Amino acid sequence: MHAVATTPVADPRPVLDKPLMHYGSRVLDRLAPGAEPSRHELLEVRPLTPHFGAVLGGVDLTRPIGEALAEELRRALAEWKVVFFRGQHGFTAEHQLALSAVWGPPEPNPFFPRTGTAGVSRLAKDAKAVGNKNIWHSDHSFMVNPALGSVLRAVEVPAAGGDTMWADMAAAYDNLPAELKERIDGLTAVHDWLPSWGALMDDEQKAAFRLSWPQVEHPVVVSHPRTGRRTLYVNEPFTTRIVGLSEEENRELLDLLVLQARIPEYQVRFHWEPDSIAIWDNIATQHYAINDYFPQRRVMERIAIAGVPLS
Repeated sequence: MHAVATTPVADPRPVLDKPLMHYGSRVLDRLAPGAEPSRHELLEVRPLTPHFGAVLGGVDLTRPIGEALAEELRRALAEWKVVFFRGQHGFTAEHQLALSAVWGPPEPNPFFPRTGTAGVSRLAKDAKAVGNKNIWHSDHSFMVNPALGSVLRAVEVPAAGGDTMWADMAAAYDNLPAELKERIDGLTAVHDWLPSWGALMDDEQKAAFRLSWPQVEHPVVVSHPRTGRRTLYVNEPFTTRIVGLSEEENRELLDLLVLQARIPEYQVRFHWEPDSIAIWDNIATQHYAINDYFPQRRVMERIAIAGVPLS
């Protein structure tokens, strides 16, 4: 038999000038340019990495939160972007609401099951309801005013597994090549719940939800509403396209940008224990719930904090 000559099929995606992942040092700044580290009188701060994520201690969150402690909590979250508490015995949904109120009122997720406490969503996963949050994402980016943050408490944790990871999207932006920063400056992207939550709905349900939740647009790079720091704001499940680009350009650029959350130097990982609490800045970070505990049971309760327009 004679070999049949074939014409190579060109990859429709443009070749990147530089590889996505690179080795060597990275810029890992904890603070926005010109900002000073916080000093705390009430909180103990134990960093999990030099620039991102810290365990806080020294306070009992079942007691009333005065303004002095509230301001220290706000400064700690602005600086570390995700903070954790352990051993908060007796911490209830009512305490969780009081803690989230340090930053603002609750913002219910329209797709989450509710609990008996307004504003609190219960996320129960086991052999019958398998975890599906194992994708890097930012909560509520499909809303006009995405959640500023979230407060998550462990109700029931598996004997092993079930950790959560967070990625620092300010660090992700800082380390983009200068030409890529110039390319995305001023661009906006469409965010939509339909590709993710819509997969669980029939056509009638999709149409009903679409009336209340249309597509929205946010800047690809936002200025953080509290710190002013430049932050990459696209995520894999909710960002569907960048406005004004061709389909080919969209696929190439979005693939490049959403994969930045996967770089380990930008990440912190938290192992849940009973009575653990996590509070994260939802604009500055993305998170990923590791789905390695099946068929064990994992129950969490979450409050999202109402947001503001992004610029």
